[in-house]
Amino acid sequence: MKGVVKTHSGFGHVEYLEIPEPQPGPGTVKVKVKATGICGTDLHIYRDEFPSIPPVVLGHEFSGVVVAVGPGVTHTQVGDRVMSELPVAPCGQCRYCRTGQPNLCINRRGLGWSANGSFAEYVVVEEQALHRVPACLDFEEAALCEPLAVAAHGVIELTGVRSGDIVYISGPGPIGLLVAQAARAEGALVAVGGISADAPRLRVAQELGVEWVINVEENDAVALMRGLGGGLGADIVFECSGAPAAAAQGLALVRKGGTYTQMGLFGRPIPLDFDQVVTKEVRIQGAFSSNWRSWDRALRLIEQGRVQLGPLISHRLSLRDWRRAFDLLERREGLKILLLPEA
Repeated sequence: MKGVVKTHSGFGHVEYLEIPEPQPGPGTVKVKVKATGICGTDLHIYRDEFPSIPPVVLGHEFSGVVVAVGPGVTHTQVGDRVMSELPVAPCGQCRYCRTGQPNLCINRRGLGWSANGSFAEYVVVEEQALHRVPACLDFEEAALCEPLAVAAHGVIELTGVRSGDIVYISGPGPIGLLVAQAARAEGALVAVGGISADAPRLRVAQELGVEWVINVEENDAVALMRGLGGGLGADIVFECSGAPAAAAQGLALVRKGGTYTQMGLFGRPIPLDFDQVVTKEVRIQGAFSSNWRSWDRALRLIEQGRVQLGPLISHRLSLRDWRRAFDLLERREGLKILLLPEA
């Protein structure tokens, strides 16, 4: 079969190769990939800004059909439409696994960086990581459920957005727009900020019902958020762009006693004015990956019709066109780019 493989450590070293077709072992299933999304993390791995263990097939946002099951698989059958969580084989023994935080497992492995992922015709995953695709979703929409679970984890489980909160989101990419929808589903009033190059993405935010859309290069976002927040600022800031300037701006516009949640990856250390964290008593929160609970919440949001996934899909390309897809992501063109192995 064909797959997109990170062959060696270092910048680049990604190729479209003929690789062995995987077969399921005990407790695992083989899935024919129908659609797989490109995440910013995939680009970070390409740039060698996120740890990976090559050679490894990239990709972790996907949906597909079960075509074979291994010994010990009890609840999954050939023909099931499925999606998968990202972690592979959490150890089940460390403090984090035992307290329901497998995304933080100290022995954690993950699809697409330390285990072969979904940028291929087939992928093998553990049965315990699977979720059924809701009947209301097609395979392309279902490929966005993993990032929606990430958004649900950050917005609902960790940050605890509540009705009436004024929320500012920097970065109108796929995660930013999923965070916006999850926050609005919890009853928050949401502002999304981006730069001029994000104009098409900001229009999608507006179409999704976001209350305020801000071009931060043309407007004073800090002043605007203070005005919207009764002179105080935003109750909660989600930084989803991974841009150092956006992080600095987020600390400036969050109110005293507010919460700042970092969801975007920078790929390198950045300077921040932590005196503001002290003098404003800002709560700093990180949000990483997802777990079973956040998947459960994400699927409930879908089934209740409180989020839209289809409008975020901007490009559908063949798996062999992965380089063009990465270039589009690098240039911030479009939103969610899907690779279709069968195309």
